[in-house]
Amino acid sequence: MTDFEFKDSYDVRDLVEIMRILRAPGGCPWDAEQTHESIKKNLIEETYEVIEAINKNDKELLCEELGDLLMQVVFHAQMERESGEFDFDAVSDGVCKKLIERHPHVFGEVSISGVDDVLTNWDAIKRKSKGQKSTTESMLSVPRELPALMRATKLQKKAADVGFDWDDVSGALDKLEEEISELRQAIDNKDSANISEELGDVLFSAVNVSRFVKTDAEEALTASSDKFLSRFTEVEKLAKERNIDMKSAGIDELDKLWDEAKAK
Repeated sequence: MTDFEFKDSYDVRDLVEIMRILRAPGGCPWDAEQTHESIKKNLIEETYEVIEAINKNDKELLCEELGDLLMQVVFHAQMERESGEFDFDAVSDGVCKKLIERHPHVFGEVSISGVDDVLTNWDAIKRKSKGQKSTTESMLSVPRELPALMRATKLQKKAADVGFDWDDVSGALDKLEEEISELRQAIDNKDSANISEELGDVLFSAVNVSRFVKTDAEEALTASSDKFLSRFTEVEKLAKERNIDMKSAGIDELDKLWDEAKAK
């Protein structure tokens, strides 16, 4: 057992040291064999668990999940410390410098009139610091690994910032209807590759509509999924009460149960 000072209260420096011990010889064999690749999904999972705590407005759970997320950051930083690339202090240094640089209205002499100016300045400073000279370069910096709806929203917003956008929501709705029509044609032609492409265009156009009506596409789809789950649960309950085998029942009968669940 390694020497370690047990305390009533720990801070982030203790977390960094604990992770060093876990990864060191004589520490935890599981922690020691992990790589960025092997635990990258853990980082995503912990992020979503933070979101869950926020949505539940559970402060105690939020504190716990933020700790789990911070542990993932420390874990990845420790791997790089071992390889001599960077450490947790470098991570902290980098983000501190970024915050100072991108808030010239707080740490400098820049004047602003409101939140819109903050966002405009942030984007301009970000593009300058990353050497992005065109909107295309800015778009290419949006990670492909983002949830697809979120990525589509960011790309559309960057295009809109330079005037590549509909005048109002009617243009976006017309485009959505056009893409649905093209999807129908692809389905009629039984062209699987084109079906996939046109379905993507429908989803992309739907995101564009959500942007115009100031509704987050990701949250809207989550709410619709919740609604579907709730109604399906009621349909299954009604079917059980009436001895209806859902697998053998026709869609017309199940649709009646759906309408009944919807009415509730």
